Amino acid sequence: MTIAISIKINDGLVLASDSASTVLGQAPGGQLQAVNVYNNAVKVFNLCKGLPIGAITWGAGSIGQASIGTIIKDLRQIFTNGDEQHGWKIDRHDYAIEEIARYLKQFVFDELYTPAFQQTAHQKPDLGFIVAGYSSHAPMADEFKIEMRGGNLDGPTPLRTRDQIGMTWGGNPEAVNRLLAGVSGGLPVVLQNLFKIPSAQLPQVMATIQQNLQLPLVLPAMPLQDAIDLADFLVDLTIKFSRFMPGAPTVGGPIEIAAISKHEGFRWIKRKYYFDRDLNPREVFTRETDPPK
Repeated sequence: MTIAISIKINDGLVLASDSASTVLGQAPGGQLQAVNVYNNAVKVFNLCKGLPIGAITWGAGSIGQASIGTIIKDLRQIFTNGDEQHGWKIDRHDYAIEEIARYLKQFVFDELYTPAFQQTAHQKPDLGFIVAGYSSHAPMADEFKIEMRGGNLDGPTPLRTRDQIGMTWGGNPEAVNRLLAGVSGGLPVVLQNLFKIPSAQLPQVMATIQQNLQLPLVLPAMPLQDAIDLADFLVDLTIKFSRFMPGAPTVGGPIEIAAISKHEGFRWIKRKYYFDRDLNPREVFTRETDPPK
């Protein structure tokens, strides 16, 4: 499981996640159970080096033999250098986040996910993305959500209009739901089974409860550093919540955070490395310069 958070404010946006990756296997009764949990998966990405474009993922950790991290890095290489099959090389001075989200959908869902799981007899794994950042010449950021549920696709769908702010989370939402929305994901079942509320009325009842209990923690004028601190807190909260819940701790590992702003572009705030950075120097480049080939 995962916790993946996108926070958008006037000054930019923040992407944050944990690093847990759960390997599932069938229990004797046929149900899926956690066989192992690895705590070094990559779930936050810069989709084009030097440009204010990022993505975050939750759900399935791989398609076939390739991890989602490797797949998105393959796509990033196409965006940066182009290839013979796709005409997707990004014009660094003229691009749109919506267009990039469509490319990610085509690459991941159409070319990889659908063929890989077309013949499977088991339920197709869920997989989600948020593609976010600044389109060229745009004054505020855009966010587009892509979700694959049971083999069906939803998106790319804008999370909000360009001038709106807010927060979206995916993966394992229980801890964040309880804190921010004031309710558990299991509340509809309780209301229906114990209080006999008709299923047709449940959406309205849930909306009313959340409107009265939710916490408005994200405000338009919030400084970017405070949005970073909030994202860090919510991921850490979910990791600790998962640790003390019964069962395997399926949210965990290092927290990764990236901030994207109009003038500073994509910047890592927290990031794990499996290599010593002092032993692997790299050139530094910005939005105005070309990345190294």
